[in-house]
Amino acid sequence: MGEHLQWLIAILAIALLLLAWFVYRRHILGDRLHRVLSEISHDRIDGLVIPNGDDGEIQIDHLLLTSQGLLIVDIKDVVGTVFGSDKMQDWTVISDERRYTFPNPQAALYDRIAAVRHIVRQVPVEGRLLFLDTAEFTKGVPDLVSDLDTLLEQFGEPDKNAAKFKLEAFKPHWDLVRKAALDAQVNEIATKRLK
Repeated sequence: MGEHLQWLIAILAIALLLLAWFVYRRHILGDRLHRVLSEISHDRIDGLVIPNGDDGEIQIDHLLLTSQGLLIVDIKDVVGTVFGSDKMQDWTVISDERRYTFPNPQAALYDRIAAVRHIVRQVPVEGRLLFLDTAEFTKGVPDLVSDLDTLLEQFGEPDKNAAKFKLEAFKPHWDLVRKAALDAQVNEIATKRLK
């Protein structure tokens, strides 16, 4: 009985350590992610649904108003080494625990960029696949892929006064996106009521 109890205590201790590591990792990465997104954006919409331009809708997880225009951010929280390229249909993640593949996310991001551009027309619209600090690209970084440091470097605005003038020009277009999202929500509610 004593040996079983020791094993149980050891297993519980390992489980608690793993849980503590997971919570710490989520807290640290979450705080850093929030700080960087707050630093580069002057307004932000999460969980946005807008028309896709082909009588359908498309979901955008994060849309940011930056001093350079609108930025779509798709967050990819993977742990391990990522093998992907612009021409590969599937990307692979290899970590200590497992190996898995997922579809190349660039095509979906290009669709989201096109949907936002369809609404705002003349305003610059960019998109980034944001891989957090737990992902590593050892064989080159594909187009539109970014980490937090690169995102901050590309979209941060050191001159806050200059940013205000740019943002004023983008604001009417930002409001168009908000209106399109609201219209999409109203249409969805109306469709559900008719069923």
